[in-house]
Amino acid sequence: MQRGHMTAIQDVDTQVQGSAELDFDAIVIGAGMSGMYQLFLLREMGLRVRVLEAGTGVGGTWYWNRYPGARFDSESYSYGFSFSQELLDEWDWSEQFSGQPEIERYCNFVADKFDLRKDIEFSAQVTAAHFDEAGQCWVIQLTDGACYRARYMVTAIGLLSAPTMPRFEGVENFQGAWRHTGLWPKEGIDFSGKRVAVVGTGASGVQAIQEISKTAGHLTVYQRRPNWCTPLHNRPISKDEMAEIRAGYPELFQLCRETSACFIHNIDPRGTFEVSEAERIAFWEERYAGQGFGIWQGNFRDMLIDREANKLMSDFVADKIRGRVKDQKVAEMLIPKDHGFGTRRVPQETNYYEVYNQPNVTLVSMLDEPIERITQTGIRTSAQDYEFDVIVYATGFDAVTGSFDRIDIRGVDDHRLTDAWGGGPKTFVGVMVNGFPNMFMIMGPHAALGNNPRSIEYNVEWVRDLIGHMSERNLTVTEALSESVDEWNAFVHEKAEGLLANEIDSWMTGVNMNVEGKQTRTIVRYSGTAPEYRGRCDEVAAGGYKELSFF
Repeated sequence: MQRGHMTAIQDVDTQVQGSAELDFDAIVIGAGMSGMYQLFLLREMGLRVRVLEAGTGVGGTWYWNRYPGARFDSESYSYGFSFSQELLDEWDWSEQFSGQPEIERYCNFVADKFDLRKDIEFSAQVTAAHFDEAGQCWVIQLTDGACYRARYMVTAIGLLSAPTMPRFEGVENFQGAWRHTGLWPKEGIDFSGKRVAVVGTGASGVQAIQEISKTAGHLTVYQRRPNWCTPLHNRPISKDEMAEIRAGYPELFQLCRETSACFIHNIDPRGTFEVSEAERIAFWEERYAGQGFGIWQGNFRDMLIDREANKLMSDFVADKIRGRVKDQKVAEMLIPKDHGFGTRRVPQETNYYEVYNQPNVTLVSMLDEPIERITQTGIRTSAQDYEFDVIVYATGFDAVTGSFDRIDIRGVDDHRLTDAWGGGPKTFVGVMVNGFPNMFMIMGPHAALGNNPRSIEYNVEWVRDLIGHMSERNLTVTEALSESVDEWNAFVHEKAEGLLANEIDSWMTGVNMNVEGKQTRTIVRYSGTAPEYRGRCDEVAAGGYKELSFF
């Protein structure tokens, strides 16, 4: 197979004709956990598959996000792949919530064990993907001008993989070192004795701040708005405990299939006001002392839908913050006032609040003292100039749809995906889009989120089964019917009703203040339970995919 080259994407349609030989049966964009598993399954089917990966290694999220403190907030053993017994037998996790270096090693272990690298092209940044109607294939172009043709295109590009910088003037003028947490250098950054700024206190910011504060000469944190953070309670996993975990993997993964968001934690069936105040407080104390997302995903059933119940929970966590931060003025700055507990993703922390008790740490509220610009020597706010040696931008991602927006994806009649999703994304089960034949999304908009690898495995297998269905019947092309998309979209919006989280600006409601045109809330995620989602997808497959058209 020769690697074709073109000077411009507009040449694609003239160079790919209906009789043209395909380079591959399927191209997968991204070599994170989604892309690796999709490659494994499609290759098992005998398909010719190529994975295109922008980075120089596998791992996706865990390749790019190597900032200090990056780690799981799902229990390690619930996060790894479940499809291979050999893999489960051979890999030991060292911590309840492993850090980025170990997770990246795990991803490389998977790639080596299943010999995946031979079908992955690294440093391959996709710029455009057009569906060629005459050739009934996807034409995919890279930044270097290389172009591939494939029958199927699978996007495994991630929910949080398009880093966004703040829209401050002068970012490029800063003479010191600066980095976004989502694009961290492999060689790392030495903060020892340096004047450091961290802009942002979302999940990445919280993790980075905890670590940077240990060595920085002085750390200044710029917070636009605080988040509700709760203790991770990480600890090592001994060899004996790992043996017990391994023996219990079948039950553990079955539990993940049954819970609402695929975590090992599940919603408590009781309502907040169905227990006494003493029982309620004791329950919350137990959850606060527990590990991981138990306090978020294992709370009372009405905590995320009842305002009074949510306020009581928020007050409980607020009091915890006040008890951990010595300066009560700083404590109040760290307590959210614009959203209730759990209505945004809850960052997990280890002594995060205690960081602000250190003499080398200063907290600046951008609501009270907004940043006006980045200068050559640091940051200018409305109140003063600050000088820094290093600036870290923990300003998040253009979530869910952002990674799609950065590729020029065009379907039937040259219709752009960005136009199709102009009023908010519309999909069929989060996997397919009307007008974009043979394009499959792993963890696309309106798919089930949560403990993502559990949902990834399901999505990847669903795509495998659909392609198998087509192969058995000599079918070439499929797409979701417009009425199927409309029905799924209505179902997604129905599931969003009544959730307090959908009244809040966050990446989960499609809002990003750093991205033009994304200041209005939209429904970008599926808000129902994972078992309900899988049940609907299973019905589609069992019914012969009548919600799709084939030709």
